[in-house]
Parts: sequence; C-alpha cells; structure tokens
Amino acid sequence: MTTSLNKFEQVRAEKLEKIAALGIDPWGSRFDDRQPIGQVRELAPEAGESTTRVRTAGRVMSKRDSGKACFFDIADHTGRIQVLTGKKQLGDAWPILDLTDLWDLVGVEGTIGRTRTGEVTIFADKVIFLTKTIAHPPDKHHGAQDVEILLRHRYIDMIQSPEVVRRFQDRSKILSTIRQYLTGQGFTEVETPTMQAIPGGAAARPFITHHNALDIDLYLRIAPELYLKRCLVGGMEKVFEIARVFRNEGIDATHNPEFTMMELYEAYGDYNRMMEITEGIVVGAMKSLGLPMQIKYGETDLDFTPPWRRATYDELLREHAGVGMDDTDGVFAEAKKRGIETLGKDADVVVSELFEATVEDALVGPIFVIDYPATLCPLTKRKTTNPRVAERFELFVAGMELANAYTELNDPILQEELFTKQLSGQKEEDSMAKMDREFILALKHGMPPAGGLGIGIDRLVMLLTGSTTIRDVIIFPLMRPKPVGALGLDEEGEGEETPTPSE
Repeated sequence: MTTSLNKFEQVRAEKLEKIAALGIDPWGSRFDDRQPIGQVRELAPEAGESTTRVRTAGRVMSKRDSGKACFFDIADHTGRIQVLTGKKQLGDAWPILDLTDLWDLVGVEGTIGRTRTGEVTIFADKVIFLTKTIAHPPDKHHGAQDVEILLRHRYIDMIQSPEVVRRFQDRSKILSTIRQYLTGQGFTEVETPTMQAIPGGAAARPFITHHNALDIDLYLRIAPELYLKRCLVGGMEKVFEIARVFRNEGIDATHNPEFTMMELYEAYGDYNRMMEITEGIVVGAMKSLGLPMQIKYGETDLDFTPPWRRATYDELLREHAGVGMDDTDGVFAEAKKRGIETLGKDADVVVSELFEATVEDALVGPIFVIDYPATLCPLTKRKTTNPRVAERFELFVAGMELANAYTELNDPILQEELFTKQLSGQKEEDSMAKMDREFILALKHGMPPAGGLGIGIDRLVMLLTGSTTIRDVIIFPLMRPKPVGALGLDEEGEGEETPTPSE
C-alpha cells in the first residue's frame, strides 16, 4: 500500500482492493444509455412504484444501510435522486454496497417510483460500480464551508453545491447567446494572438514571457483591440472575439489578472451604434437565462428595459461633484477637498480621479456615460463640434463598469501623435511603453470609420447570476500556490453527515 495516502485514504484504498478482488474494475468502464437524473425524476408516477425502467449514474451523496436494505442518494449535473435496493434485489452483487463510500460513482438500474412518503426513488435491482473515490469528503462544518478550500479546489464546491454548477452552465448560455446574437448581426468571430511583441489596446501592466527559439520577449495580451482593427483594414467589416486577456495587476471583487472580454468592431458604425448592440447583447443574455427585465442585484433594483439612460460625463460630474470637467480650478479644489492628490498631475487625470471618487459608485443604471475628456481616450475619435470631448461611453450597472466603447480613431497621423504623447513618462514595464508601429502602418492603409465595443464577460455573468465577486464566476480563479494537504477533516475523518432517507 502506498505511503502517500493518509489514514482515511488508506481505508478507502483497502476497499478498492476488495472491489478488484470481486472481479470488478474499481475505476469503471463505459456506461451506455444513461439517462440524466433530472429526466429520470420526471418519469416518476404520482404515487407508488411503476413498471418504467430507468438507467442512470451519479455520485453517492448520502448512504444508509439498514440490515437487508440500503438507501443512498446519487447526484449528477441535472439533479439528485434517492435509490433503494436490498440484498434480495442485488443477490451476489450485494457486497459491493458495503465497499461503497460517499462520493463514489455508481450506475443503477431499476424501476422509478415513490416511497410511501412520496419521495421520488429508484427501486434498484442493479448497482454498477463506476469509480472509487480515494479522497475523503471535507468536513461538513469546516472544510466544506471554507471559502479558500472551495475556490482552490473548485471541484469540491461543484460536487456539494448544485447552484455552483448551474452558475457555470448559465455562463455558458450567456456566451452562446452572445455568439448567436453577433453572428445574427453579420459579425465574424476571429482569433487574434495571445502572445504579442508589443502589448496595446489598453493602459495596463502586461505579463512578460520569453520565446526560447526566437530568443525574444513576448507579452500576454492586455486587449485584442489593435489586431481586430487590422481586420477592419483588411476588409472584414464586422469582427468580434471572445478573448482571454491578462493584466499584471491586483485582485479584488471585480478584478482578476486573467479574465474574459468580448470585443467587437463594426465598419461604418459609431458609439451610438455600439449602444444599440450593447443593449441587444445584455437583453439577449437575460432572456437566455429566463430573467425578466426588472431584477435585483443584492439590494439594488435594476430595470434593463431598453432604451437605457444616456448621460454625459460632464453632466454627471456636475450632478455628483458640483463641478464641470472644464472647470480646472473647481476640479482641483474639489479634488483636494476629497483628499485626492493633485500635485504634478494633468488636469484631466484629476478629473478622472474625481469622477471615480464621486460618480461611479452612485451609478445604479444601467446607464451609458458618454463623451469623455479626449485626453483620456487616445484610441477614440473626437467630436467634430468639440475636440476636447471623445466619442466614448462606458456602461455602468450597480456602480460597476460593464462595457467600454468608442467611435474609433482611424487617422494614422493623429493616432501616432497621441501614442507619442501618451508614451512620454510611461514606465518601461507598463503597457504601451513601446509604440505599435505596425498598427500605425495598418491605419495608413485605410481603416474605415468604425465603432468598437468591449464587454467584461465575467462582470456580466456576475450581474446576471447575482454573484458578488468575480471569483464566483471564474471557474478556476487565480490563487496563491499552497501545498496540497488535508481538506478540513476532523480527527475522526468524518465528512458530510449522512441524512436519513425518505422512506
């Protein structure tokens, strides 16, 4: 017996050997014609036992032997069901139940019915062993409730909490709906490089890696923007990508260093067109989950009935901070009053910090904040009526930024000037510390006027599933490495308590 197993795992490993001695493969084999448990439950009669035979499989979630009978619950991703069998029904296969532990995987065959208390039950005459679980389930009152354990070992969270599985199924539905909506609008999905020689498309610190064969440093992308715009130059007039992006920055309730962004570009569009698309995407995602247009997020009531409110950056700053974005003296005075450092900062940087401090958290939304200070938006087209203002919007819901969009700048001369200005003073390790001259060259070949949009998929899923932290919607969030050890077992090795079956 291997010494790498703890004493609880040793007990299970001994049972594994006994299963093998019975001529049964403890790791199972192909199990055809399996019906999902959710479908099996629908076949149950109103009362009593039926003649309808079922064949399903799942993980043993509870188990109680009572002499010549055995009750146990099994679960799969569609639900949970009680199984009742006995020595008479199983015959020579009866010993296998003594060797079955919580979280083992088994197949069952029998008739579907209800016990006298009305509990949907499979009256099994076959139990097929499919996989032995060596690790003991975590303690119900400690390990099974420990957030760090559940995030670090997400599969445990998924096994014991069906709502966690449903959340990630909902995420999949949202992504599928976005793809269907955009392809229905004539967009083509493309894939752009994850490793880039020059990171661009956002102001963020990138992760650096090294390509040994070429002997060059590369960067994990912080955004797919500059490559998607190259597609516009090449004649692909509507493109989108659902991309994993990477930013070497902090972790909090709405930020993870690796996250998912949907980014799209439409030739001959603008930021007004992007607002229409954003509403279509979000409303479509809500419908895919069966949500009404009015929902609660925490204690906040939200109404997603389109069209959504549009308000200018200047209008909202005046409303919440009492100053306009062009009132430099007023902005600096208000910033100092609120403890915002202003020394040596550009006026529009102070405006941005004041906006973040006074406006963003107050935005219940959904609301499109439009017309940002132009100096904050180096990739955005200026308004022809006011070059101080960029045709950009951000969508806010419950104080959280959900989307960012522009009328895209397609003037290569101005773009190069803005990049040059932005790069001055940048730290070498930050993004865009080198100019992407290949992108400038692409613009010189003619990029059509266009609208562009980015939506944070993780935040959208948070919103529509009622999750309060991004870690709940990223199936394997980044965690600090930690030695593998026991998962909250008590001294007796007890896992989840076994509930009494519904007889």
